[in-house]
Amino acid sequence: MKPEKPAASDLWPGQSVALLKALHILTHNGGLNADSRRKLKQVQHLAQLIKPAIDAMLAEKDQPVLADLGAGKSYLGFILYDLYFAKAGRGRVVAVEARPALVETAKKIADESGFDRMDFVEGKIAESALGPVDIVTALHACDTATDEAILFTLKHEAKFVALVPCCQAEVARQLDDGKGAVDQLWRHGLHRREFGAHLTNVLRGLYLEAHGYKVRVTEFTGFEHTQKNEMIFAERHQRSNPRARAEFEKLVKEIGASPKLLTFP
Repeated sequence: MKPEKPAASDLWPGQSVALLKALHILTHNGGLNADSRRKLKQVQHLAQLIKPAIDAMLAEKDQPVLADLGAGKSYLGFILYDLYFAKAGRGRVVAVEARPALVETAKKIADESGFDRMDFVEGKIAESALGPVDIVTALHACDTATDEAILFTLKHEAKFVALVPCCQAEVARQLDDGKGAVDQLWRHGLHRREFGAHLTNVLRGLYLEAHGYKVRVTEFTGFEHTQKNEMIFAERHQRSNPRARAEFEKLVKEIGASPKLLTFP
C-alpha cells in the first residue's frame, strides 16, 4: 500500500517530523504506511500512559532518569524524549540494547536531533548498572527479558516501571510437568501457551507487589495495532508487602511453575 500523508490525528502537537523520518516511521516525503501507523499508535499510546510518571518525577527531581530496556531501535525512548524531556529542558533517557548496530544508529539519530540528554548503553539488561534510575520502561521485551527488567527495576530502586511483555515461553514449558485436575487448563498446546503467558504476568504483578509496588494491569492499545498489548504499570509505595509475597508463593506451589528469575531469598 502506498504511504499516505499523516492525518491530523496521527501526530501529536509539536511532535518532531524530522525525528519520525529518521526513525523511518515517516517516509522521507513525510508519508505514513499502515505498518508504520500501527507502530506509531502503539508508542504514542504507551507514551500517554507513562506521562503521569514522567510528570511526577519531573516535579520531584531536577534531573530524573528514565531507562528504556531492550530498546531495539529506541522508538519509545526517542518519542518520550521528544514529547516530554526535550520540552521540559531537563531529565535524561538512557536506552539499553544488546545489538551494537542498533546502538550506533540510535546514537547517530540522537546527535542529529540534538538530544544531548539521551544516552545509549550497549549490553544486556541483566548486566547493566546505570546508577540512579527513576522510571523503567520495557516495550515488547521478549520472554525472560521482562523478568530481567523487573530485577533491574528493583536493583536501581526505580519508583515507576512500565512493562509490555512479548512472547513468553518459559513458564509454558514448565506446565508440561503439571499433574492433577487443573492441568486440563493447559492440556492443549494453544491453551498452554496462552495460560503460560497469563500466569507469567500474574506472577510478575505479584512479585512487584511483594516488593512494595502498587500494580495496575491494562491494555495499552487496541488489538488492531498489536496482539501483545498488555501493560504492567507499577509505582513503588513501600519497601515490601508480605501478603503479596505469600500469594505469589502459594500460587507457585499450587501450579508448579514460575519465572525462574523471580525468586525470593
